[in-house]
Amino acid sequence: MSSLPVVWISHPECHRHAMGEGHPECPERLAAIEDRLLSGGLELFMRRLEAPLASLDALLRVHDAALIESVLGCRPAGDTLIRIDLDTFMNAHSADAALRAAGAAQLAVNLVLSGKAGLVFCAVRPPGHHAERGRAMGFCFFNNIAVAAAEALARGIERVAILDFDVHYGNGTADIFKSDPRVLFCSTYQDPLYPYWEGDASVKSFVDVPLAPGAGSVEYRAALQQRWLPALERFKPQMLFISAGFDAHTRDPLAGLKLSTEDFQFTGQFVMDVAARHCQQRVVATLEGGYDLQALAASVEAFIRPFVGA
Repeated sequence: MSSLPVVWISHPECHRHAMGEGHPECPERLAAIEDRLLSGGLELFMRRLEAPLASLDALLRVHDAALIESVLGCRPAGDTLIRIDLDTFMNAHSADAALRAAGAAQLAVNLVLSGKAGLVFCAVRPPGHHAERGRAMGFCFFNNIAVAAAEALARGIERVAILDFDVHYGNGTADIFKSDPRVLFCSTYQDPLYPYWEGDASVKSFVDVPLAPGAGSVEYRAALQQRWLPALERFKPQMLFISAGFDAHTRDPLAGLKLSTEDFQFTGQFVMDVAARHCQQRVVATLEGGYDLQALAASVEAFIRPFVGA
C-alpha cells in the first residue's frame, strides 16, 4: 500500500467521444470500470478530480503543430463521423475529449510532483500511445502518456520510465522519445500484431519484449522480472509513467495473449515496488486498451488494489 493518496481523474467529455456503433473503443469501457470500482469498494479509497483541458504548450512538447491543429479543427456536426484512419473516427466531442485526456495527464504530473498523490490513474478516452509526433492513428489522437512524461521533464525531473503493458506496441511513444536518453521505455506486446513494430536495436533506452500469440502469465511475469526490472534498477527513474492497457487479458477480443486478472494485480504491485525504491512513490497511469468490458473493469480494479491496500 502506498502512503500517499490515490487520485482518479476523468471527465464526462471522455464518455461522449464515440467512433460508431459496434466500435470496440466505446464509451461503455469507462462506465464498466466505474461500476466495478463502486461495487468493489475502491471508490472509497480514491480522490476524484475532473480533467482540465491540456495546454497548447504541453501538446507542442510531443506533437507537431499541424497534428494539433488538425485534431482541434475536426468538430463534425450532429452525429457525423469523420474517418482519421482505417479504424479511427472523430465525432462532435472527440476533439474536446482528446484535450481532456491529455489534460488529465498534465494535471496528474502536477499532483504527483506537489506531493498530493502517489498513484494518479487517468480514466480517459481516447487512448494515446499510438499517436505519433505527427500522426493520429490506432484509436489515438494525442499521446497522453507522452504529454505526462514531457511535463515532468519540463518541471525538472531528470529521468523517467514509461512502462507499457498494452497488447499493442506503443509506436507513438517510441516515435516521440526515441532520441531522448532521459526516457526509458519498457514494453510488452503481442508480436505479430498491430502496429507491427519490428524493433529498433539502435535505441538503447527501449526495452522491448515481444510475446508470441498464446503467451500467458509465465512469459509475461518473466518479462517484467527478467527484462524490465534490471533495466529499471540500472536507470533509477525518478518517476514512473504507465500506459495501462488491459487488452492482453485472455478474454480480450482483439488479441491473443492469455493474461489473467491476477497478472494485472501483479503488475500493480511491481510498479508500486519500483516506485517506492526509486521514485518517491510517484506514478502516473493513463488508460489505453482493453475491450472486453468485464475483463477490463476487473483488471483495472486489480491493478489499483495494491496502491490502496484494499
